Amino acid sequence: MVWIYGGGLVSGGASLYPGDSLARQGIVVVSFNYRLGRLGFFAHPALAHEQPDAPRGNYGYMDQIAALQWVKRNIAMFGGDPDKVTIAGESAGGGSVLILLTSPMASGLFQRAVLQSPGLPTPRAGVIPLRDLVAAEAIAVDYARMLGVKGDGEAALAKLRALSAAKLNQGTENYIPAVFGGPQIPGLANSILDGRLIVEAPEAAVRNGRWAMVPVLVGANDADLAGSPAQTKNALFALFGPLAPQARALYDPKGEASLEDLIQTIMADRSMVEPSRNLAELVTKAGQPAYFYRFSYVPEVQRGKVPGATHAAEILFAFDGVSVALKDKATKADVAMGQTMSGYWVAFVKTGDPNGGGRPEWPRYDPSGRDVLNFANTGVTFGADPLKARLDLWRAVWEQQCR
Repeated sequence: MVWIYGGGLVSGGASLYPGDSLARQGIVVVSFNYRLGRLGFFAHPALAHEQPDAPRGNYGYMDQIAALQWVKRNIAMFGGDPDKVTIAGESAGGGSVLILLTSPMASGLFQRAVLQSPGLPTPRAGVIPLRDLVAAEAIAVDYARMLGVKGDGEAALAKLRALSAAKLNQGTENYIPAVFGGPQIPGLANSILDGRLIVEAPEAAVRNGRWAMVPVLVGANDADLAGSPAQTKNALFALFGPLAPQARALYDPKGEASLEDLIQTIMADRSMVEPSRNLAELVTKAGQPAYFYRFSYVPEVQRGKVPGATHAAEILFAFDGVSVALKDKATKADVAMGQTMSGYWVAFVKTGDPNGGGRPEWPRYDPSGRDVLNFANTGVTFGADPLKARLDLWRAVWEQQCR
């Protein structure tokens, strides 16, 4: 399993995710660092003048592809199988997996994929639209001018390269508001539609059969990443367009929900939960196995203190790291959930099917029923999705916008 960490494409590191508990279950776990922020996703035109025939802008993704090429060449020496590689990631790491699934430059480098709360981009193109190369260049030029660097020739490139890493990372820490439509951070382009590594929105690529065609395990958390610049309920419900009355009936039937709570539920559904289901549906329609999950489990010590399973909360369970992370606060139920969830992940890595080991059966996703495997406080169950009505509404919103 090759793990790609998240962090909004601006932060994170491989060392934050120890894979020893997974490795003890019989798989080889690989992780790596890749360029982030303005070092990883930057398309100044001076770079094109230096190497006119080279792909540019998506340097972080190029690092990921280079790591997968290394794995293909070398993993057999570590006991791995280069023909049974699973790429896995969470948040921007899950978005990276989505890019790799649909990039012609990553073709043949893996055989299955795990996407946990995929974002930047998501499997819904409209959530965080990709920037084209022209827009990414403009972002880079504007940022360079802020630093007093003008022009697009060799001299400009030399001045940019003379900047320290600390300077280039400055001001990128609080990236969440920008992701959800707030003020943009200068110089950050994120995923770039460059025509070489990324040739189209991943949703369109999967929908039209232009992707890796491998088994996929995908899902999100019930109280996943959320945010919005909306200052009123009306502004928030405007996201639903003509379907706003139906949205109010589902999300705020008595009109008593707070704006903060509505932002959490509405934006988590929009940005993470429904897009994950959409990917499971597209993968299934392409004739590949898809396993769709929802993580709703909250450690016993946190219950009543958080709105549900928040963004990234599933990672320590998928990695079977509950005892390490929670230490003496971990209960038997917490540890058991980590063992169960990691067991599914390890089985999928080994075979492309998460089932076995006495765990509750996890059927392949079926678009006709849209059931889900739910990692809940009461245990692991497969059946009707408690969020189905809300997710179906978002599906209708996206379909309406595409007409």
